[in-house]
Amino acid sequence: MLTHTDLREIQARSLKMQSFIRQQTFSPENQKTLRRFSSWEVSELILGLNQNTFRGKMAADPTLPAGMVEPDGRQRWFTLEEVNTLRRRLKPRGKALMPKRPAGRAFRTAIANFKGGAGKSTVALHFAHAAALEGYRVLCVDFDPQATLSHSMGLTDVSEERTVWGIMARDLIRETEAQNAAPRGAASGTALPQRSLPASITGLGIQDLRVSDFIQPTNWPTIDLIPSCANAAFVEFASAQYRHLNPEWSFFAAVNRFLDQLPEDQWDLIFFDCPPAIGYQSMNAVFAADMLYIPSGPGYWEYDSTTSFIGQLSEALEDLAYGFDGTLSADKVTLPKAFHDIRFLLTRYEPGNDLHRAMFEAFGKVFGDRMAQQPIEMTRAVEQSGRFLSSIYEMDYREMTRETWRRARASFDRAFAEFREVMQPHWDGMAARTLSADKVELEESNA
Repeated sequence: MLTHTDLREIQARSLKMQSFIRQQTFSPENQKTLRRFSSWEVSELILGLNQNTFRGKMAADPTLPAGMVEPDGRQRWFTLEEVNTLRRRLKPRGKALMPKRPAGRAFRTAIANFKGGAGKSTVALHFAHAAALEGYRVLCVDFDPQATLSHSMGLTDVSEERTVWGIMARDLIRETEAQNAAPRGAASGTALPQRSLPASITGLGIQDLRVSDFIQPTNWPTIDLIPSCANAAFVEFASAQYRHLNPEWSFFAAVNRFLDQLPEDQWDLIFFDCPPAIGYQSMNAVFAADMLYIPSGPGYWEYDSTTSFIGQLSEALEDLAYGFDGTLSADKVTLPKAFHDIRFLLTRYEPGNDLHRAMFEAFGKVFGDRMAQQPIEMTRAVEQSGRFLSSIYEMDYREMTRETWRRARASFDRAFAEFREVMQPHWDGMAARTLSADKVELEESNA
């Protein structure tokens, strides 16, 4: 017979292998570092410039970052910080190379599907890296206790108090204190009863953590992360207990309230990597999101699971909309939850596979213009990047043929470009509505 003790022993053996893999993948200090980018990558793939034009501008301005020259003098290699300096300073034909950034807060995208292996973490990782290479400042939130995204970004030693669970516990304490201090807590005018939380929750000191305490830097200088860890898996059990302690606590809006406290201009894009289940964490992700991206593999079972996911998510959001109606203050949350857009993205796609092409066509017929037209192709380079907890952008093209690497990268480039084109009008609209609301508020205050 096997018990939890046997499972712990099995995990210990697995952790040793995990450590070995990291030593092979990360730096000698067991920390993940970001490689440099060649002048070819910087000019053509990142800045979108002809190589000759790039060389000419570099030669014309000796104050620009020069990068590191190879011993044979044939190639220069730049850090991402140097690339971003070049992006800010170079203006070919008077055109700015910085991405468009409307006023207001960052745009939030949840990447969700409760089918395991659908490619959620892969898409989140690659979209974050693609965005960073385009000059965006990115925040990722890892909602998945498997912590694949966190590990891929080099964060392995994470305390559960600094994960989404900590954010939710902090929110519970603060919301409960606010409700207890309010003379009339409900929108209906009914006084809420005093709620008492046990010392097992309040004694952890989570309520005293600052917003910034949950956010950690990654090996990419313009990407930050709210990480996850295996110990955060008990958030589903803890959240059920928290709801019992305070039924008026709008648990599904905890992360949304947390993100609303962030400086509006610190990040541009926020990506949520959701767990393969509909639960307290995933509901927090979808509720905080402006747009929902649903990845799916190209098989029938993935299609079947995606269909179930849509139905169950719809029912869960409907239950929240009606279950909390009249019990929450209107300034806390807006129900029912509405997304600016929802998109379906096919992953692990093989264009030469007849079944995959047929499934892509079937997805398109069902989801229509909600279907992303640029699927993520499965290549050997993508498989290799997954084995080493890296994105294709982090892999050095010299480790394989350049065309193999470029083909794999092109698939993610196209998918991210389509995401950006879909996202930008919604982001612009959000900013316009915010400016309009601020103007109205200012006029009313001056009246």
